[in-house]
Amino acid sequence: MAIPNTRTTLKEYCLRNLGKPVIDINVDDDQVEDRLDEALQYFAQYHTDGVERMYLKYKVTEDDVTRLTTNKSYNVDEKGTVGENIELEDGTITSGDTSGDIQGEDGGAILTEASTLVRTTYEENQNYLVIPDAVISVINIFPLSDRANLNMFDVRYQLRLNDLYDFSSTSIVHYEMTMKHLDFLDHILVGEKPIRFNQLSNRLYIDQDWTNDITADEYIIIECYRKLDPNDHTDIFDDLYLKRYATTLIKRQWGQNLSKFSGTAMLGGVTLNGPELFSTAIDEQQKLEEEIRFTYEEPAHFQQG
Repeated sequence: MAIPNTRTTLKEYCLRNLGKPVIDINVDDDQVEDRLDEALQYFAQYHTDGVERMYLKYKVTEDDVTRLTTNKSYNVDEKGTVGENIELEDGTITSGDTSGDIQGEDGGAILTEASTLVRTTYEENQNYLVIPDAVISVINIFPLSDRANLNMFDVRYQLRLNDLYDFSSTSIVHYEMTMKHLDFLDHILVGEKPIRFNQLSNRLYIDQDWTNDITADEYIIIECYRKLDPNDHTDIFDDLYLKRYATTLIKRQWGQNLSKFSGTAMLGGVTLNGPELFSTAIDEQQKLEEEIRFTYEEPAHFQQG
């Protein structure tokens, strides 16, 4: 039997597992492709082998610094307007609706008042970078500091110069404790760069002072988890769990297609039982999804969309 290494071979494997060509699988080819997409998406979202830990390097440009330090403004109008809005000189919005009409004794309108509504202007920072679609979570942004460029007056430089000139006769316990203490002070006094990320927007917000903390031509190192590309990593198609899960999804689609023909007698006395096939596939799908969540899923990442 050929080992699946492409979408086509995986699709044929799943159909053979369901009985093809001995049994006619009543599923359209487009439906099979949809179920394969669903299986691959679920596999990448929850299976530890569906993602890889990655470090992305981005070089900041002059245009980035200009955009990241410029706010975007937008207006929000009070709801409840009827008719055409007119902006006044003081920034308020008037509407020519008749909701404020004063009624006369006979029920007719004798005075029409214009409704005055409020417009609020907000500003929003554009301090975000656009992240590739394959990234599902961002773990960390490496701190931008001068640790690699220590001068002779830095306490860490003096510590290494005076206490660690000979590792064979000097204990490094004191050095380790001192470095942890300095890192703790750096964390308290400087702090880490706050980040915000959502997978659906593909925006990584880095809440820092973009005017002083970074300049053009500097690099930002992003630690993240990225989906494996099946086109580059073809071993995904031969994963045991993915083959079982994709087969179950196609089986569910098959049962759903046959549900409208439940109890129909075919030639030779064969009776279609789509609901039973659909119910069996649903049970198998639930068991497989419980298996992946309890066995193969990684802990929740820090910033996951």
